[in-house]
Amino acid sequence: MFRLDRGGREIKTIDLIAFASDPALAVDDDMRVIGWNPGVEQLLGYSPAEALGQHCSKVFQAFYPTGEPLCSMLCEGRSCMAMGEKWGLAACRIRHKTGEMITAGISTLILPPEAREKNDGDAAAVIFLRVTEGAVSNVPVTSSLRIFTLGQFGLAVAGKGLQVEGWKRKQAAVVLKCLANQLGRPVHRERLIEWLWPEADGERAWERLKVTVSYLRAKLRAGGAMDETIETVGQSYLLRRDAVWVDADMFGTLVVAGRDLLKQGNSGEARVRFEEAQSLYRGDYLEDELYAEWCAEERVRLREIYLELLAGMATCYAEAGLYLEASEVCRTALTNDPCRESFLRALLANLVNLDRPDAAEAEFLAWRRCLVDEYGLQPTRETLQVYQRLVGGRNG
Repeated sequence: MFRLDRGGREIKTIDLIAFASDPALAVDDDMRVIGWNPGVEQLLGYSPAEALGQHCSKVFQAFYPTGEPLCSMLCEGRSCMAMGEKWGLAACRIRHKTGEMITAGISTLILPPEAREKNDGDAAAVIFLRVTEGAVSNVPVTSSLRIFTLGQFGLAVAGKGLQVEGWKRKQAAVVLKCLANQLGRPVHRERLIEWLWPEADGERAWERLKVTVSYLRAKLRAGGAMDETIETVGQSYLLRRDAVWVDADMFGTLVVAGRDLLKQGNSGEARVRFEEAQSLYRGDYLEDELYAEWCAEERVRLREIYLELLAGMATCYAEAGLYLEASEVCRTALTNDPCRESFLRALLANLVNLDRPDAAEAEFLAWRRCLVDEYGLQPTRETLQVYQRLVGGRNG
């Protein structure tokens, strides 16, 4: 804390952002906004009432210049903050409340963990924004390779997105995707050749693979990734788990953690984990490799985990009395898989809890028409019984 007046009045770090000349926000250990100065309100368009208490990823939506998401709920800044390390970015793209994208630099003031323990309730970090195309400052950042596989593929190292689409050897990115798909496990060169050049003869394909892997390693090193991010293991290649952060890997870990917490009856903490996982799921796994057989099974697996995540979130919201939020989650799930009737039943229950039986009836009738017209199916007896019990079957 700081003492600023003769009376010894204690001013916390959170209070200082009001005096900052740059737009600034303060966050706690959970990355929830606890301070929001007029500068950031003007820059991003959110009032203090809209921002305070929100996870920063909800109001501070940022992307690397190359388009990869910076501002998921598991950002690089949070990792640095946990260790009490400085963090910053020369430039990123931030979404204004209206949807307009703003180019800004980021710098931070991060309290070391021991200081946070002494000043309970104070900010864990202050994030400063500056609208500029130039560099903010030379601050140390993490150097793990961050691989984005959910939705559009992308890479980032040390706060900077890598321009993968500009690589001359396009298959280098495919090699990296293949290794990420088998994260931490050796992939034999013959399997890579089969996936990339199935028609090429063995010797020529092997030479092509060696050149491609060499090119890939050089590009990752030039981007700032750790040495030996990709290891050679006999006649195989391995993407080191300790040298990379992969969104799909973290996504699965968070959903499992949320599911376990929910089973233990801790729906509050489970909800946090589910929300963190949802922020990572920007789309289907490696959606730009839609017809590649080597990642098809993983895409299906992760899509199923995503539906499991939505089910957990709907349960957490409903238990907290947040029936509107639970309803929206159920609608999202039904958009992804209309045949998943458990979500329809949950949607009906949540709408009735909102005192909207009319909306529940409309949702059911529209869903049933879709089920019949698109899939040639009829609702199960269980779903019909739930509908009759909750809505009364008007016009049903």
